[in-house]
Amino acid sequence: MNATEKLISEIVENALYRMDESTRMIYTSLEHISEEELWKRPNDSLNSIANLILHLCGNITQYAISSLGETVDIRERNSEFSVTSGYNKKTLLTKLSETVLTAKEVIKGASEGQLTKKREVQGYSFSGIGIIMHVVEHYSYHTGQIAFWVKQLKNKDLGFYDGVDLEVKNKLD
Repeated sequence: MNATEKLISEIVENALYRMDESTRMIYTSLEHISEEELWKRPNDSLNSIANLILHLCGNITQYAISSLGETVDIRERNSEFSVTSGYNKKTLLTKLSETVLTAKEVIKGASEGQLTKKREVQGYSFSGIGIIMHVVEHYSYHTGQIAFWVKQLKNKDLGFYDGVDLEVKNKLD
């Protein structure tokens, strides 16, 4: 494996890890809320957790599956925010898991050419690497919003890092 291949492999491996972490945190967050709370909006300018999950599915599909995967873009972004019912936790988590799994397969299978090729997505120009960075960052951003909203609703820590000593200091080589 040459240096470029090693670098690409490292970027892909870490992107997939971060996507798995966001998925884990969303699953953990949703364990703490009811079906009714899934659709609750903090106020008129904010989205429900259900809408955020639908939005994540749409965005991941548009960026990773459609653009990086070079398939037709079928996203209907406005509907991600306008729907107010019709999905339960199980259905949403299944939709999210399937979307993320498909996106991860596209990312893992992307060629060097696909990763460096520039393309237009939502009016922005990104390389394949830029698309991966967007997907990971966007997923993480909304995962944080979901976790915050659940913490706000339940006034409790979600235990994302239970059993992990986060006080461990970095080791210098």
